[in-house]
Amino acid sequence: MAHWRDSARSPRFYVVEGWAAFPMLLFLLHIKWWTLFVAVVATLFFSVLDRYGFTIPIFWRWIINFLGGPRKMARPWWQ
Repeated sequence: MAHWRDSARSPRFYVVEGWAAFPMLLFLLHIKWWTLFVAVVATLFFSVLDRYGFTIPIFWRWIINFLGGPRKMARPWWQ
């Protein structure tokens, strides 16, 4: 039985995070060698993110911040 405090936790399928289990579902719906390869690579990627404490939205913000650089402009560059 789950408690209401557990509702903020990310879903898990045994030890694999929910984001990492989703590509395996896609593989089960479309069984081909290339989808198996994509599912395994995606599962490994999401597992590494989980190992370092990242979620998908946090990792996306980190990538955007990395690409944007340390200097932030107050006005757009075209003005």
